[in-house]
Amino acid sequence: MSATVSLWEAFGQVPDPRQASGRRYPLQAILTLTSVAMLSGSRSLYAVAQFGRDYGQEFAKAMGFAKGVTPCCTALHYLFIDLEPQAFERAIQKWLRAQHKAGWRAVSIDGKTLRGTQGDQLPGVHLLAAYAHEAGAVLGQLSVQSKTNEHKAAMRLLNLIPLKDTVLTGDAMFCQRDLSRKVVDKGGHYVWAVKDNQSALKEQIAEAFNDESFSPS
Repeated sequence: MSATVSLWEAFGQVPDPRQASGRRYPLQAILTLTSVAMLSGSRSLYAVAQFGRDYGQEFAKAMGFAKGVTPCCTALHYLFIDLEPQAFERAIQKWLRAQHKAGWRAVSIDGKTLRGTQGDQLPGVHLLAAYAHEAGAVLGQLSVQSKTNEHKAAMRLLNLIPLKDTVLTGDAMFCQRDLSRKVVDKGGHYVWAVKDNQSALKEQIAEAFNDESFSPS
């Protein structure tokens, strides 16, 4: 996929889960509208639907709705229930990888528990994500059972993102030999924090900086 690929073209690779008789609105147009609405601050399907209606026919046609009419909240709801999340994420990842030719030099990996997903008897949804600072975008993310599983998930996440000539950063949990080796094998570089999870390494670093014979001048 070339570096000039648009997000619209990337969305064209997402399979449409709807029956032919139920495809009143093009899938590419819906995904594009939803993305634009969310980037503009919409945080619910109702807000996305209202966003489309507020901007009128010309905007709708620019989004790919030939008749100039955008879907209502109910239509969005039923589509996204059936849409395959992995297929959508693959489309986003392919688009972002194409943009990598334009250049970004730093990616960080970190895990977070999503707000609003945790209840008294329901564990929160925990995601490990790779974030490109210069692109201002998440390159890939995986669901993990808990923070203690982030190391293994990171090994899989590195398969999903480009790392050549890129510096990968992370906290002390990711200061592991297998992760470091994988980053280097993919042509990247790494900067990890070192804490008590690597006590011997931490002591060696402390000793190196306490060497009285060493002078930075």
